[in-house]
Amino acid sequence: MSDYCATGTDADPAPAADGPPFAECVLCRKPTEYPESYKGITLCPVCEWQEAQRTACSG
Repeated sequence: MSDYCATGTDADPAPAADGPPFAECVLCRKPTEYPESYKGITLCPVCEWQEAQRTACSG
């Protein structure tokens, strides 16, 4: 029988994501989903969502 309520965790924390260096958001400076080589305005997912809400309601 296994100990269902064990207090210790054997799982390792998630490793840092490898990949290209990501561009930072032009509004809040957090990392975006876009590589640094991306041309144009780069927004993080949160700022991108907020910008979409602002433009959708400005009619």
